[in-house]
Amino acid sequence: MTTTLRQDIHEHIVSQAPDAILYADGDGIIRLWNLGAERIFGFTAAEALGQSLDLIIPERHRQRHWDGYHQTMATGVTKYGTKLLAVPALSQSGAQLTTEFSIVMLKDDEGRPQGVAAVMRDISSRRAEEKALRDRLAALETQVASTQG
Repeated sequence: MTTTLRQDIHEHIVSQAPDAILYADGDGIIRLWNLGAERIFGFTAAEALGQSLDLIIPERHRQRHWDGYHQTMATGVTKYGTKLLAVPALSQSGAQLTTEFSIVMLKDDEGRPQGVAAVMRDISSRRAEEKALRDRLAALETQVASTQG
């Protein structure tokens, strides 16, 4: 397989993936935004590229996010490693989403951090279903306890 063909395949996978794949530079400016990100967040690539990650970060979580982001860019170390993270996010409509994502830190040839890529998935529906099941279980446990006592 030629390098050009391999690059074309990689670009096609990234651009067409149903999960959001995005990249933000060291300043937290969005430089890559795929079709999955458009689908999940509602912003087109033209709307998202060149914007701050604040575009999808709920206001109440921004300070904590930026504290961690700047620390990661300064040190080149993320405490999350390969862990799957679950965090709230915002869609273009202002609806809050629950997302899971993993990150990839990109470094230059000298090992200095250049930015962070993320692969994200909207798990809002799954979280709502899990909450409904927990609520139902709690109600049933209460009902059983009341019939036993």
